Amino acid sequence: MTANTSSLRVGPRRGLSSRHWIGIAIVLAGAIIVSQQAFEGMAGNDPRMKGALLGGLAAAFATALGTLPVLFAQRFSQRSYDTMLGFGAGVMLAASSFSLVIPAQAAAKAQGANNWGAGGIVGTAILLGALLLFAIDRAVPHEHFVKGAEGPQARALKRVWLFVFAIALHNLPEGLAIGVAFAGTDRVGAVALATGISIQDVPEGMVVALALRSVGHGRLASAGLGALSGLVEPVAAVFGAALIGLSAGLLPWGLAMAAGAMLFVISHEIIPESHRMGHEAHATGGLMLGFVVMMLLDTALG
Repeated sequence: MTANTSSLRVGPRRGLSSRHWIGIAIVLAGAIIVSQQAFEGMAGNDPRMKGALLGGLAAAFATALGTLPVLFAQRFSQRSYDTMLGFGAGVMLAASSFSLVIPAQAAAKAQGANNWGAGGIVGTAILLGALLLFAIDRAVPHEHFVKGAEGPQARALKRVWLFVFAIALHNLPEGLAIGVAFAGTDRVGAVALATGISIQDVPEGMVVALALRSVGHGRLASAGLGALSGLVEPVAAVFGAALIGLSAGLLPWGLAMAAGAMLFVISHEIIPESHRMGHEAHATGGLMLGFVVMMLLDTALG
């Protein structure tokens, strides 16, 4: 998820056609139906899967909630934009540390690993998670709001969908982190993680919608596509929980890989983008605040 160039002022431009809106409506309706059926099928069977789905849906709802201001706002301060990016990075950084890496080490030790063994497992998994997201970043065609198109055959797709794919890649590790956390034994910690991610998803949804507006999309299209991007999180959360459910031995690996994926997004996209327009101080302040908020959530609830 990245930003526009020097400002977020937008001018009039035709939005998506009715055909595109019908397609988006079908996708949203299908996602709602699938989520409802999945919830009903898992509610009475596996509380971990239920928790992962609810946590992912809460994050998706928070993303959609954050897109609402774009329906009314014409302009948005680039400095505030970068501050919100920094806040999201801080929440993700604290979540990686307190909700993923530390529990991963504890899980590895509980399975019989000594200090060096647990550290080796967690360190290896962090690198694997980052490499996995790096590979996906290279394989999936998408477009950043400043860096431009990336991935194979990116030029062959409509620009708006390249933006959506980029946002989805950003949300993927967050959803996986929620699912893996609920698959573990610390449900309170998983709730704290899902709460923190949902909190940062509100300004993140606003950032996404405003960025789409800044490249010329209409208000409804920007809000709708921003909300649509959040649906990646419940899907990824259920997948993460299901994967860890195959074997308890995968828990430390899953937690640490999710942390590595989130760290990749922080370093590869969010921090460079939040500093691009010369608002490093505000972005750093946002990062510090986001880190403290997530730390307090994790330690207070845990």
